[in-house]
Amino acid sequence: MKLDINKTIKIYDILSKSLIDYKIPLAEQIHIKTKDPFFVLIGTILSSRTKDTTTARVCNKLFKKIKSFSDLKKIDPKELEEILYGVGFYKKKTIHLKKLPKIIETKFNNKIPNTIEELIQLPGVGRKTANLVLSVAYSTPAICVDVHVHRILNRIRLINTKTNLETEFYLRQNLPKKYWSKTNYLFVILGQNICYPRKPNCFNCPITKFCQYENKNLKE
Repeated sequence: MKLDINKTIKIYDILSKSLIDYKIPLAEQIHIKTKDPFFVLIGTILSSRTKDTTTARVCNKLFKKIKSFSDLKKIDPKELEEILYGVGFYKKKTIHLKKLPKIIETKFNNKIPNTIEELIQLPGVGRKTANLVLSVAYSTPAICVDVHVHRILNRIRLINTKTNLETEFYLRQNLPKKYWSKTNYLFVILGQNICYPRKPNCFNCPITKFCQYENKNLKE
């Protein structure tokens, strides 16, 4: 399936104008507030398999105690686990966060790496998290594909892919680079507020006329 560039650009442009009044994704919230890749990295690790509202609550509590990798190194694992309670796989994420300081120090000279190849070497960081950190914290063109991005792009028949990874690489090959970092931002907002997994609010969707979803609900 070939990506319709003109249609895609129209969709991105419409969403950019139509979604400005909705709450922005958590990673962008953290970046605006802190301007620090450290907090963006921690927040994105914690956000995996967790709703933004829950992650935000836990991050607010965590960031009052943890301001650096040094703080993360010092905090007692049990205390950290108690703070993280509520996010998905909080025990596993506690282990990941406790491993981070040493790896950052020994492998990356106390600096958070700024390439996807290096970021995915960090515990708890997969391609989705790495791409989001690059895009948000470092303003580097990157395509972060989460459940919203993969689901909606396939639902509206803009692409035809089977996995998140396939979606990422298809977009890398076909989507103009200036739109890469907009992908997660726009479709996360759309997925959280309008294009729900079940019963999407098609009547209020700004890109309905471009959507080929066969079960569109156009009733108010």
